[in-house]
Amino acid sequence: MWKYAWENYGGRISGVAAGLLFGIIYLFAGFWDMLFCALIVGIGFWAGKQKDEGKGPILPWERLTEWLTDRWPRSR
Repeated sequence: MWKYAWENYGGRISGVAAGLLFGIIYLFAGFWDMLFCALIVGIGFWAGKQKDEGKGPILPWERLTEWLTDRWPRSR
């Protein structure tokens, strides 16, 4: 059961876990910022869901690095 859950929902599980971790860290800085904690958990869930559904990365790193190297080529 755990293997099935991890294989099918691994991104969501790790996203929520990361969101909870960062949310708990933020909560120590201020109790009344619970809405921000929920936002962090929600963003973690959304990012994990994107990974599970195979929609690719949130930021197109290959395209971004290609654009940067074209714009500012290394001078050797």
